[in-house]
Amino acid sequence: MSPKTVRAILSVPPILALLAGCRSAASWRAEADRRAENLLRSAQDAVAGGHDDLLVETPGDTLRRRLLLDQNLASADSASLGIRDLPPNALWEPEKRLLPSETSLAAGFDTASTNVLLISLADAVRIAATHSATFREQKEALYTAALSLDLEADGFRTAFSGKLREAISSSRTDSDAEGVSAKRDAGSTTTAELGVSRKFENGTDLSSSIAVDLARMLTGDRESARGIRLEASLSIPLLRGSGSLVSRESLTQAERNLVYAVRAFERHKQSFTVEIVSAYLGVLNEAKQLRNQADGYRRVITSTRRSRRMADAGRLQEYEFDQSYQQELSARNRWVAAQQSYQSTLEAFRVRLGLPPDARVEPLPSELDRLQTYAESFARLDMGAYNEGRPVPAADEDPELVAPDDSHAGPMEISSERAIELAFANRLDLRTARDRVEDAQRAVLLAEDRLRAEVTIGATASVGESRSPSNTHQEDAKLEFGKARLGSVLSVDLPFHRTSERNAYRESLISLEKAVRAYQSQEDAVKREVAQKLRDMLENREKLSIQFIALDLAERRVRSTDLLLKSGRAEIRDVLDAQDALLSAQNSLLSAVTGYRIGELELQAALGVLKSHADGSWEEFDFATP
Repeated sequence: MSPKTVRAILSVPPILALLAGCRSAASWRAEADRRAENLLRSAQDAVAGGHDDLLVETPGDTLRRRLLLDQNLASADSASLGIRDLPPNALWEPEKRLLPSETSLAAGFDTASTNVLLISLADAVRIAATHSATFREQKEALYTAALSLDLEADGFRTAFSGKLREAISSSRTDSDAEGVSAKRDAGSTTTAELGVSRKFENGTDLSSSIAVDLARMLTGDRESARGIRLEASLSIPLLRGSGSLVSRESLTQAERNLVYAVRAFERHKQSFTVEIVSAYLGVLNEAKQLRNQADGYRRVITSTRRSRRMADAGRLQEYEFDQSYQQELSARNRWVAAQQSYQSTLEAFRVRLGLPPDARVEPLPSELDRLQTYAESFARLDMGAYNEGRPVPAADEDPELVAPDDSHAGPMEISSERAIELAFANRLDLRTARDRVEDAQRAVLLAEDRLRAEVTIGATASVGESRSPSNTHQEDAKLEFGKARLGSVLSVDLPFHRTSERNAYRESLISLEKAVRAYQSQEDAVKREVAQKLRDMLENREKLSIQFIALDLAERRVRSTDLLLKSGRAEIRDVLDAQDALLSAQNSLLSAVTGYRIGELELQAALGVLKSHADGSWEEFDFATP
């Protein structure tokens, strides 16, 4: 090989090192994002038949940021606004570490207005999906699982390496026979090496490298010599550790772990949607109860004033006025407590959405009216056996208790048989439990493999020679393939002692038993959960029907006792009791309306048919379809 060729080879590794060193952190990050997103997209398509874009980096603007700025809310530090508002310093250069983004999560919301920002139910779930810390952590965990899979897959990719080494050495020479004094010789060696390696899925390992040396004497006659060598090695397992099932086990498990993570995320999206809807309706419930308490307080004040005038006129006893006044004080206490409870619930709701607790953001009151109209469409019944004009059985007649039926069932109340069938077909956690049985079965095969003899054949080949300052007097090395050094090896490790492997094999069978039992427990849990949700739906529907009737009765009772009091045929206690009953009926109906709606979503989540997306949108299942 000519000196010109050697110099050219020596120049390649430094160029490669320079190129690698010049690659920016942003380009490495872009490569990680590309690989993770491709893996996630593939896994989501396989699990859910479609994929979501997972936003794991804060965009250019957020609703939280806009509220803090536009509503002049208190903030202790720039970090409260977001990662993009952290000031640059010696530790943080945002333009190098964050991708440019003009996306705003505040689009469509009028945060600059001095009025309260009213958000719909759909808005609330969308805001939570993009701002809630817990939901974003779930997305980040899923992203991390994809990166873990990419790392495992990297072990089966062709790997290139490049090394450049500069070494300087010196040695002291002894005085010669003619008495010439000893001296110190110095030399240097520049070594450039390029390598490539690959692990195949059947367990075969292959590696090769080319290395070039340039050895120089820095003292004395300053001789130099060049070395060049090619090396290759091959290792093939024949028994233990051979075959793709064993060799790629870590990659196989990483692939399945990503699928499990995607399924868990799909389940989390469903439960998260139900959680935010429940919190939203809970705030509306508290707001309505606050208004009911205020109305009740006003009614009691009116009754107290009337009782005072009637007592002064001698139409009521003084103690009856005292009763009314005591009721007024109690009503005020309940009204104040309801105000504080509402504010506390509202603040907790804002935090759950990922917004500041003091932001002027509230649910849209009309959402509750829409739900009540929906509930009335199937759950509002008449007085039944006590309808006016209908004959009433004798009081001493043994009453017949009629169990609830499906005569006025809601649109999502289905048979238990169909519900379990839907759950078995759609519950992703049940599917994961079944797949973990396969993981345990695979673990048994791996444990069996480790009981076998280890037989490995290998081969090595090298050609050329290296050079160092100690042999610069030799000629430059050449690649003479006719003088190549070849070698082969057969390694056999007979299975005479496999105690740990034996125990691991037995434990793998036990683990398989556990996995099967875990699947059975999960299946039973699904059945119980579905059955319980159906029972809850029926109970909540009955509560709805009862509370609609109770509210009608309470309103009628308030009107009648008020008229009777004016005519002197009732006591003030009758009026106060009727007003308490009305307030209780109003609040109970609210709880029943919101409880039934939440139950519908919980049932869909329990069946695995609620389609929730990472952006906060969701689609409910059409139970009318066969």
